[in-house]
Amino acid sequence: MKPFFSIILPCWNSINFIERCVNAIKNQTFKNYEVIVIDNSSTDGTIKKLTKIKDDRFKIFSINNKGILAKSRNLGIKKSNAEWVAFLDSDDWWTEDKLEVCFNNINNKVGLIYHDLEIKSNQPRPFGRKKNKSRQLKKPVLNDLLIGGNAISNSSVIVRKKLLEKIGFIDENKDLPASEDYSTWLRIAQLTDQFVYLPYKLGYYFVHNQSMSSKDMSVPMRHAVSEFLPRLNDKQKLKVEANLKYSSGRFNYLNCSYNKAKKDLFYVLKNGNNSLKIRSLVMTIMMIFK
Repeated sequence: MKPFFSIILPCWNSINFIERCVNAIKNQTFKNYEVIVIDNSSTDGTIKKLTKIKDDRFKIFSINNKGILAKSRNLGIKKSNAEWVAFLDSDDWWTEDKLEVCFNNINNKVGLIYHDLEIKSNQPRPFGRKKNKSRQLKKPVLNDLLIGGNAISNSSVIVRKKLLEKIGFIDENKDLPASEDYSTWLRIAQLTDQFVYLPYKLGYYFVHNQSMSSKDMSVPMRHAVSEFLPRLNDKQKLKVEANLKYSSGRFNYLNCSYNKAKKDLFYVLKNGNNSLKIRSLVMTIMMIFK
């Protein structure tokens, strides 16, 4: 039987996470899926563990993506056989009803579904959120994603494969590490406003020392939004810049580069949305006592 979902699972030296991720997939209450595993030349035993999976729905491919994760995901998409593609990173995992809930919300007016993820970590996260809580994007979705920032976590997404094909797959630009997903949602939003938010926690996002989320994300985010800025007015562009400044400011604060952080956070206090202003104010006050 043709799978309803193709789950794209890239991994690289994921020995500490892969078993949890795979078990979460195998425990899904919805069973009609395939898993396209794309291993990026792991050397830590990940492949050995994967080959022990006795389940014909799991298909394992190898790649050397040269540090560009989009290459792994694109190979997975091209190898997939289902109409719907689900993304899952190897250090994240789902609740057992994830696929069933998404399946029950699919109709002809849906192009992409996303939901909340609970954030888990093996380290302290000052000023870190407990949940990747998203929002229903307003139309035009492209403008909302630009001005309000990326509201969509990669490991929450299921999307029609034909939309990924229409945008020419995920951008493999080396300047987009960990923002290639944001770039993908923006480019899909050029084609359709059929983005559906499910206000449920249907998975877990794991933050650890090797996570891209521990990097200064303002740089790749700037690359992701740059081509779309001409469609915005000056006031809207200020909001986009405030989002980028907050990302940079928070990164510099956490890395004790306080002079750089102050400059960015003052910009956010002047131009950001209320949520970012509050977080920036707290960090600014904390720096006074450093």
